[in-house]
Amino acid sequence: MALVVICGQPCSGKSTAAACLTEALQESESKLSVRIINESSFHLNLNQNYVDMPAEKNLRGILRSEVDRSLTRDNIIIVDSLNNIKGYRYELWCLARAAGTKYCVIHCDVEVTSCRKWNEERREKLESCYDGKIFEDLVSRFERPDSRNRWDSPLFELWPSRDGVGKSSAAIVDAVTYLTKKVDSKTRDVRVLQPTIATQNARVTEANSLYEMDRATQEVANMIVEAQSRAMGGPLNGVSLGPGLPSIDISRPVGLPELRTLRRTFIKLTGQSSLSGRPPPSDADSAKRMFVDYLNRELGKG
Repeated sequence: MALVVICGQPCSGKSTAAACLTEALQESESKLSVRIINESSFHLNLNQNYVDMPAEKNLRGILRSEVDRSLTRDNIIIVDSLNNIKGYRYELWCLARAAGTKYCVIHCDVEVTSCRKWNEERREKLESCYDGKIFEDLVSRFERPDSRNRWDSPLFELWPSRDGVGKSSAAIVDAVTYLTKKVDSKTRDVRVLQPTIATQNARVTEANSLYEMDRATQEVANMIVEAQSRAMGGPLNGVSLGPGLPSIDISRPVGLPELRTLRRTFIKLTGQSSLSGRPPPSDADSAKRMFVDYLNRELGKG
């Protein structure tokens, strides 16, 4: 139903805002299904994932892949992370557009001095906190959301250090109203993003023999993304994808965009083989085995 992106400086109350929004949505008349995606979802350490740019890029890839895999028209996904780069917020907006859902941004606007104080309080309580150098680096690189950007709109502003954060906070109430409002031909203040030709997958009918292959390869891609998430984006060595399937032995992390490209290439090659007289896979398991073998050849060591 929607993708909600929460952004702000480190230790600015984003997780509190996500929890309050989740509770308010679940208590609404719509009784919505809500899921929060953040670093703790994958048991990731804050400092390890922001220690340098490659680690941070890998973290964003893990979160983005999980959002892409989880976003449907039947639930609300809340991305509770820094989301401090406008280009990354644009990527999340594109995912919402491809899924054809609502989208909004909640900004926890807090002075840096308050964020720094809250980070030190967490350290004293032996809670998860940022190292001083990492904290200052993240503060300096934060790109504020701007409601004039389509990927930052609609924008709901929270001021945790001034007003606190709760279910009754104005921004939370406005966000719940926006997310739960029914959309029809007369609705003007709520926008559901629409997929473009570039973001829509080619439709495959049941009569087409490649339909099952499309589904089977998508299942394999989803399992690889999930396995990489558990491995914190590392290589997959001997990971079994199910009974009767060969194991995955990939020597490097593979992002969802690359997996999509490989899927399309594999399906195209298989279709060409069918046209030349070779029979297509007889069932979903055969298609999965062929796809796993193809991935191991393309991405494996040596």
